[in-house]
Amino acid sequence: MATLPRGRHGLSRAEVAADQRERMFHALAAAMTERGYVATPVAEIIKRAGVSRETFYQHFGSKQDCFIAAYAWATDALRAGFAAGLAARGTPQKRFAALLERYLAALAEDPGRARLFLVEVYAAGPEAMRRRVEVQQEAAAALATVFSARTAQERFACEALLAAIIQMVTARITLGEPEELAGLHPPLVALAASLFPH
Repeated sequence: MATLPRGRHGLSRAEVAADQRERMFHALAAAMTERGYVATPVAEIIKRAGVSRETFYQHFGSKQDCFIAAYAWATDALRAGFAAGLAARGTPQKRFAALLERYLAALAEDPGRARLFLVEVYAAGPEAMRRRVEVQQEAAAALATVFSARTAQERFACEALLAAIIQMVTARITLGEPEELAGLHPPLVALAASLFPH
């Protein structure tokens, strides 16, 4: 990501701060892809983002604070895909297929962000994991809406489908194979059809 121009640039303080945060999120994701969360020091984030140590600590109290904010950034991007899928028209199976297609495309588009969201969160401490559980609950609720799941068994089927999706996409991202994500679409759509045949 390009750094801000030196000198006068006409951007507001809020725009500059937003740009700095975005650069640090991308830097964190790129560093963790190579080194993992534990082995990524703040100095590496600063170097890759092209910001000063002072700037980093103006935004975040620690590396974990930066990760939590970056996790929200990654979640927002994926949530947008879910919203578009939820808004799709047609049968539950068609709506799920649209939702899944957008989700897989969003992960493949930015593998570093996907790795942060799916893999490195496990190393980032209990607060990060708590947020991950909340996001998974939100996703399961979205699937329940798509499939009009009302019974406990139907809601469990939504959770099981979500678990299958998460496991499979996490494996591809962990192995550095984001180009393989699109190939998951047909079998996962078929799985959903078997769980929710009507």
